[in-house]
Amino acid sequence: MHPNRQSCVQQHRIHSHVKSSDSYTFFNQLTSPELFDEVETQLPAHRERLFPPTETLSMFLAQALSTDRSCQKAVNDAAVQRWSGGLPPCSTHTGAYCRARQRLPVEMVSAFTAKPW
Repeated sequence: MHPNRQSCVQQHRIHSHVKSSDSYTFFNQLTSPELFDEVETQLPAHRERLFPPTETLSMFLAQALSTDRSCQKAVNDAAVQRWSGGLPPCSTHTGAYCRARQRLPVEMVSAFTAKPW
């Protein structure tokens, strides 16, 4: 296969994966049997809030890969997914999510972004 053709195919595959990667996809991956124990060891002490660490990390990963990297889009997507999943509606103000992101330990974020999945 021609090198340009091969890189074009690879870019298309990555682009398709990024488009289908939402926070629930990441959450399901982080809580899968393969990663659950490792995620549990990385979790900081926390209270159960609207955005617990695992959900916040999932939203942050989806936000980083989104073409619209705004906190507002991340929160809006989470609110829509909560509503469609039958959970009570939540505010779409970004303050709680931004504070939850600040509480994520850097070690937790880098542990899951540095690995070759």
